[in-house]
Amino acid sequence: MGKELNEDTGFQVSIKTLMAIGFAMATIIGMWFALQADIAEAKELPVPPAPDVTRMEFDMKDQMIRQTIMTTQEDVQEIKKSIEKIEDKLFNR
Repeated sequence: MGKELNEDTGFQVSIKTLMAIGFAMATIIGMWFALQADIAEAKELPVPPAPDVTRMEFDMKDQMIRQTIMTTQEDVQEIKKSIEKIEDKLFNR
């Protein structure tokens, strides 16, 4: 069986290990307070206004997108006609 831990059990820790543990604790505590300060500062900052998209702006963008789609569709139809003409000349139809 293993050793039992009780009041009389002892262990050895080097000074180097104690210093490393102390440094790690100081670092973590410092980071905690820095984080708390950042959170407090962020709470005090003004809230940016919500971006308002007006109905007119939405309608204009929607209309522009629809017009672009229609123009693209017309261009595709023209390209198809050109391809048919090229195939007719190429294959003597």
